[in-house]
Amino acid sequence: MATSSADNAAKRHPLAVTALLSVVGYAAVVGTFLGVVPANVFPELSLWEVNRLSDAIALVNAVNVLVIATGWRWIRRDEIRKHAAAMVTSFLLILVFLVLYLTKIGGGGTKEFVGPAFVYYPYLAMLAVHIVLSIVSVPVVLYALVLGATHTPAELRSETPHRRVGRIAAAAWLLSLALGVLTYLLLNHAFSWEYVEAAAAAVSLLP
Repeated sequence: MATSSADNAAKRHPLAVTALLSVVGYAAVVGTFLGVVPANVFPELSLWEVNRLSDAIALVNAVNVLVIATGWRWIRRDEIRKHAAAMVTSFLLILVFLVLYLTKIGGGGTKEFVGPAFVYYPYLAMLAVHIVLSIVSVPVVLYALVLGATHTPAELRSETPHRRVGRIAAAAWLLSLALGVLTYLLLNHAFSWEYVEAAAAAVSLLP
């Protein structure tokens, strides 16, 4: 993704930059779930607004699946500029997803699946894989992006593990996003759910 080989701290220490960005991302998500992030950071959301955010998140993730798959196809054809543009777009979509997701969790809550048992357990399995991949792939995705943003195409091929890391990152994120969209469809459109208020919202109601 980089167009110059200028030396800088991020280029010299991509793992450190990746670790820092990963910690910031993890802290934002975990802090929101636990109610550590102040409730007034998020707007108070009605159930209707939570549902619309869920729809928007699913749409963003579905689009991102197509973007990543297209970027993967382009790099296999050695269309480097198109691949770089796709990966930057994918990262921006991830940021959009994160903002929408944290807003939904912090200002509203979550919905729990209450469908029949023969669907419930496969749903839980898919959700678990989705969540685990979302967590473990964050540093891998960020590392691939940091390398891409700080090295020229020639440097990426000869001096970095970008190709190998990028392949792992794309595969993990694609599967995670696809499972996220599938569980969204099962939860929101195929079966029933129960609404659970977020920790941050619950804390804000305490005397």
